[in-house]
Amino acid sequence: MKWGFISKNKSAAAKAKKSKLREWGDAILFAVVASTIIKGLLFSAFAIPSGSMEGTLLTGDYLFVSKFAYGPRMPITPIAIPFLESRVTSSKIKTYWDGLQLPYFRLPGLSAVKRGDVVVFNYPPETINTPVDMGTHYIKRCVGLPGDVLSIVNSRVYVNGLMLKNAPQAQTSYLVTTNGQDINPQVLQDLHIDTRQQLSNTEYEMIIPVDSYAEFKSYSNIKALIPVVEPKGQYNPTIYPHNPLIKWNDDNYGPLTIPKKGWTVKLNDSTLALYSDAISIYEHNKLAGAGNAIYINDKKVDCYTFKMNYYWMMGDNRHNSADSRSWGFVPEDHIVGKAMVTWMSTDSAGTFLNHIRWNRIMKLIH
Repeated sequence: MKWGFISKNKSAAAKAKKSKLREWGDAILFAVVASTIIKGLLFSAFAIPSGSMEGTLLTGDYLFVSKFAYGPRMPITPIAIPFLESRVTSSKIKTYWDGLQLPYFRLPGLSAVKRGDVVVFNYPPETINTPVDMGTHYIKRCVGLPGDVLSIVNSRVYVNGLMLKNAPQAQTSYLVTTNGQDINPQVLQDLHIDTRQQLSNTEYEMIIPVDSYAEFKSYSNIKALIPVVEPKGQYNPTIYPHNPLIKWNDDNYGPLTIPKKGWTVKLNDSTLALYSDAISIYEHNKLAGAGNAIYINDKKVDCYTFKMNYYWMMGDNRHNSADSRSWGFVPEDHIVGKAMVTWMSTDSAGTFLNHIRWNRIMKLIH
């Protein structure tokens, strides 16, 4: 009996067997491809670096953000190093090549952006010099949808004439008056109260969480807590549209119509002040002139029809948040996804035993 075919099969199997290096290479390639698809299409992890969303989100929170919620945005800048931010630390070294830019396109999602959603997006002012999808990530709450008319009256937000309910843990500033007795720093730490400035020996401006207000007010050395509100008509140059003819501020703002795809606006000096960034920067038109002589792409016009939807985003920590009041609208192509859950939270001021905020692990975001 001849056994040659057995030897031949064994030889073929030996040749087909992968080396350990090849096996590791295939495993790493699969992991990179799979994680790139998950990060690009399903969800990403983000960290909260600032207090603009306190007390809904805290500095040191780590979040899962669903990209599938609003539909995954396809890469606009496809050539980039995976898993890295657009720039290495604070240097100017780019991790992407912007020589190839693709048109904005978004796959279908579970829903559109809703009023009240906590949304991650790319910082709009960076669009001038940076590709849309390589801008810094910001997180705020959506308070205005495309087509809404938004106003802020004495710090309360109104949308289409109706007062918008504040977020459950929204924060604002108070003028705190004491009897002259010092406030125990431990009390401020325990109640998560932030001192913005000391105005005199007895007056402070402080940001007080909703849950801490009653207890703090009960202390014997606290005489009064008065909400800080910038008066109507007081111009704040840091507030969008940064025009002294439009005297708006953090607490008294608008009314302002948020652009909607297909909405046509009459162009004049006032509307140009509000919408010129959207027309020229976000929708890539050449805009020139003013008053009765306005040119878009070298054609004289008296109106403009928007090509995209826009949103109005604000931080829950209203007096410690640079948001749409500072830089205006968030275009739809800047939207990254919806914040869903806090999967980890660390307190840099905590001791070894309480460095991790255990009560915030896997906490849903509302």
